[in-house]
Amino acid sequence: MKVAIVGCTHAGTFSAQQILTEHPDYEVTVYERNDNLSFLSCGIALWVGDHVSDPNKMFYSSPEALTKLGANMKMEHDVLNIDTDNKTLEVKDLKTGEVSTDSWDKLVVTTGSAPVIPPIDGIDNKRIKMCKNWADAEELKKVSPDAKSIIVIGAGYIGAELAEQYSVTGKEVTLIDGLPSVLAKNFDPEISSRVAQDYKDHGVKLQMNEMVQSFSGDDQITVTTDKGSYTADYAILCVGFRPRTDLMTGKVDMLKNGAIITDEYMQTSNKDIFAAGDSSVVHYNPTGKDDYIPLATNAVRQGILVGHNIEKPTMKYMGTQSSSAVALFDKTMASSGLTASGAEVRGLKVDSITLEQDYRPDFMLSTTKILMRLVWDPETRRVLGGSFYSDYDCAQSSNVISLAIQNKMTIDELSMVDMFFQPNYDQPLNYVNAIAMAAVAQADAKK
Repeated sequence: MKVAIVGCTHAGTFSAQQILTEHPDYEVTVYERNDNLSFLSCGIALWVGDHVSDPNKMFYSSPEALTKLGANMKMEHDVLNIDTDNKTLEVKDLKTGEVSTDSWDKLVVTTGSAPVIPPIDGIDNKRIKMCKNWADAEELKKVSPDAKSIIVIGAGYIGAELAEQYSVTGKEVTLIDGLPSVLAKNFDPEISSRVAQDYKDHGVKLQMNEMVQSFSGDDQITVTTDKGSYTADYAILCVGFRPRTDLMTGKVDMLKNGAIITDEYMQTSNKDIFAAGDSSVVHYNPTGKDDYIPLATNAVRQGILVGHNIEKPTMKYMGTQSSSAVALFDKTMASSGLTASGAEVRGLKVDSITLEQDYRPDFMLSTTKILMRLVWDPETRRVLGGSFYSDYDCAQSSNVISLAIQNKMTIDELSMVDMFFQPNYDQPLNYVNAIAMAAVAQADAKK
């Protein structure tokens, strides 16, 4: 079997590893336009903030490791065209300029995503930086020591983390976003308003509900929005990602944004072509529909599934809850599944509740509040989402909610799940049980 893998960050790396582990006799060729693979870009903000012991450890694999497994590694090779009818691809060696053609029996499209770069006047300004890959990380690390002021555009996870790290390392930071608050897509206002206050308390200028209109300047950069102008040494663009799937346009089924649609075995509409990671959809369990949620966790699992299913459909994709967590200003924010505002955007009717309580007994010498949100289907009472915010490390709570959504648990079942009690860690009634019980009481009161 001859397998071609196009793109090798997370999904491509794990596809190659799994295919060669299960089928060491397969001829697997990997095409990657960069000179590295497996870079954990989620660590960029941590590196900028000097929390990384060794940046080389931000790579969990290498071309040499995949070669040792048996892969034919074509680093710094750019695939120019894919002929799905004749099962060939045209590729350019970026070091020599040579263009060649190769054939394949099975194709794995793991081309990832590209930063959204809006067509704004001055977007090519040299003082605008990106935050996506290893080259971007090196550039941000290089300019960081001399920068006294930074404008971060985009208040999702990446922008929020960068703004926080620049703030705590003494830089003047302005954070701009077109939505009402920081992490507005990840948390409902009950939590995102707390997050916003944390930024304000640490001197970050929040310019929410503002749309960038232009960039200008040479020695510094001025960002002009529909409400004002802001000047700094550098601006970092973090406004989201789009699937990098131009090679497959018109050749397999896609969402409108270009994300390749796959079945539960990671096969596309062409059963000899697989897709995984940021180039493809996920099956989003809270809604039961395909969605585009570019996360490394999704890419890793989908890549492994490609390996399991490359010969024949064997293991089904379980879908995702899009679980995540982030630490900002020594506080933890964690979530899994839908927020109430996210449900509204998707046209879904949900119920939700907010609860805040000490995470452990007040007879302890210290305790702290944990703010929680739970979202559920009012008809079936199934859990659809949950989120947490605290000085306490509550990150693993999102994994509890993830399991509840995955297994289609109701708020009633979640309220009675057996969870341990130990005063160092929680109350006699664990806080996840507690918010589920509050949800049950609210739902019962509406009957």
